[in-house]
Amino acid sequence: MRLLLLFFFFFLFSGFSSGAKRCHPSDRTALLKFKYSFANHDQILQTWMPEFDCCDWYGVECNETTNRVDSLVATVQLNGTIPDVIANLTYLRTLRLRKNPFLVGEIPPAIGKLKNLVSLELNWNSLTGSVPAFLARLKKLWFLDLSFNKLSGTIPASLSTFPEIIGIDLSRNQLTGSIPESFGNLKGNIYLVLSHNKLSGEIPASLGNANFVRVLISRNNFTGSALMFFKASKTSDTIDISRNNFAFDFSEASFMPDTLQDLDISHNKIWGGIPSRITDCVLLQSLNVSYNRLCGEIPSGWKLKYLSQPFDNTSYLHNRCLCGSPLQPCKH
Repeated sequence: MRLLLLFFFFFLFSGFSSGAKRCHPSDRTALLKFKYSFANHDQILQTWMPEFDCCDWYGVECNETTNRVDSLVATVQLNGTIPDVIANLTYLRTLRLRKNPFLVGEIPPAIGKLKNLVSLELNWNSLTGSVPAFLARLKKLWFLDLSFNKLSGTIPASLSTFPEIIGIDLSRNQLTGSIPESFGNLKGNIYLVLSHNKLSGEIPASLGNANFVRVLISRNNFTGSALMFFKASKTSDTIDISRNNFAFDFSEASFMPDTLQDLDISHNKIWGGIPSRITDCVLLQSLNVSYNRLCGEIPSGWKLKYLSQPFDNTSYLHNRCLCGSPLQPCKH
């Protein structure tokens, strides 16, 4: 009954009823081949029928001027691999295949032919293989999200060549190796999310040249210093380097007084003291420096705009010799 009602509304509101179809024939053909490539095609995308205008199909959007398909969103339990026919949707600007646990296999080279892509989101699937270097051919890309898959191998240095990128999310995979030194060449304000992988080694000093608005690299095995992320000239709102093996003098860190909102350096081997200049971060709402080797007096005189009280003791627990409110008083 529900399916019959759905078809009724398509007859009522789609171009079928008027005889006018916006859908370009080659786009319709490519979309149908895309659907029928999956093992469960008879159970998914049931509104994708030749009788209907493909611009009205579920998950499909067409450009109002060209009538070409420029957005494809499929969160419908796709069962199979990403078919090469996806390359025939040459006007795509958004490709979002997410939350398809049975979408398997490697990211095909056909994706690299979608030169108009602005957003590529292949997250929460079961994709395997490496992060393909050919993705760097997508010169118009703003946002790349390959998180929550089973990708392995190293991060391609070529991902630093996106001229317009603002966000890269490769978190929750099985990536190894280090962050490419070339990532220091990323321009603009960048969201970099690499948490929950098996990355290791030291962070290249070159990353201090980039402005990461959000840097999330927790739950890896990074070592050495992360001070390149702590510069007052940056505009970071979130820094999470927790659960690694970083070891550096935190007293040398500078902060972003007008932008920093969340800071987590917990579960590392960071030493030194907490700089008093951190109290100038007026937007700070979350702080965790626990499980390190910090010493000295916890700064006071916070100028927090959105918190009525300073941070409680859970922000500071399990350090070598931190003292002062909210921990035990310092012994002078």
